[in-house]
Amino acid sequence: MSIRMSKAWVGLTAESVKALPGQLGVYQLADAAGTVVYVGFAGGRTLFGLRSELEKALAGRPGGATQFRCEVNQQYTSRYQELLMLHMADHGELPLVNRADPPPRLGRLSPL
Repeated sequence: MSIRMSKAWVGLTAESVKALPGQLGVYQLADAAGTVVYVGFAGGRTLFGLRSELEKALAGRPGGATQFRCEVNQQYTSRYQELLMLHMADHGELPLVNRADPPPRLGRLSPL
């Protein structure tokens, strides 16, 4: 099993966001070229889970986001940190939008 998020990108549109479940999980936002610009999560304090978080993203388009992919995951905090560590290992820096508010402590990951 790969730790990379491998789901296909979906266009960040009102229709695609409306179809999302109101569940906890993680998501990635990307620009038109498929470059990840933000990694986020829908946690226990999110009113309608992934749907609510991606509605905010749709309204603000952080980093020029035009597409997203998500995973329903009850261990959203651990998975969120794992995705950030993976991005750091692959690119040497956090995604563009995450750089403004980095997590306080982020470990290192050495993917194969």
